[in-house]
Amino acid sequence: MKTTPFFLCFFLLVPCFAKPAEPATDWTSREIARFKAAEANQGVAVDDEFFYAITNRQIGKYKKSDGSRVDGWKDEKDGPFIHLNAGFIKDDQLIGSHSNFPGVPMFSSVEIWDVKTMKHIGSHSLGLGPGSLTWTTDRDGFHYACFADYEGKSGNADKGPAYTQLIRYDDQWRVTGGWGFPAELVTKFGSSSASCGAFGPGGFLYVTGHDAQEIYVLDFPKGGSILQWIATIPASLEGQSFSWDPTRKNVLYGIVRKTKEVVVIEITPGTGFRP
Repeated sequence: MKTTPFFLCFFLLVPCFAKPAEPATDWTSREIARFKAAEANQGVAVDDEFFYAITNRQIGKYKKSDGSRVDGWKDEKDGPFIHLNAGFIKDDQLIGSHSNFPGVPMFSSVEIWDVKTMKHIGSHSLGLGPGSLTWTTDRDGFHYACFADYEGKSGNADKGPAYTQLIRYDDQWRVTGGWGFPAELVTKFGSSSASCGAFGPGGFLYVTGHDAQEIYVLDFPKGGSILQWIATIPASLEGQSFSWDPTRKNVLYGIVRKTKEVVVIEITPGTGFRP
């Protein structure tokens, strides 16, 4: 009886050693609106009627219908805020990600505003963390937070963008899981990191870098600790924080920081999308 060599059996039974599939490139986007917003420096959050342009120590509230500014918030001259990175809207509250970037050691907090009054109403300190908090998002009763590391003086010694990680917390901010980013994707971040992430169409995690005109589609792995890179979407935003529009399917708001503009973008999913 002819037998199969052991090493062939091993590779037939353990397909996990196969090279990961390349991310799909047939996902597309189109810009459908653009608005000027003086605070469009770090990111944007959006709800049913308004978008909220975010910079380090200010937030501007604008009408989605015509881009007119209706309200805002600004930190006091000697206030506690240093570097607001991103935000999203939940239950009439803007949940913001804050850090002491470019300071080291890296301290971070989650900050909360009432979007009806634009007053700061709460703070949850995460203290000294594994990196600098760049964004948070919620799903199914869990908090997800991305802690970035950088090259140079604003990063941890002997580390860098490869040490960026996504951590999952329960509703009491106790750690329940954690994941890293694919090495090939980290190279696209350059000396920076993942500037924003949010769950969107198909249940995927959508992520942006610091300035690339791309959105990366990620999924959780069936095993191991590295997120799966599903697709890359060319887009007219330039990295930074974005938010999905809760009133329109497949539509998100992003920013172009060099022109201080908020852009509205519709994506069309491609290969790998699950309805």
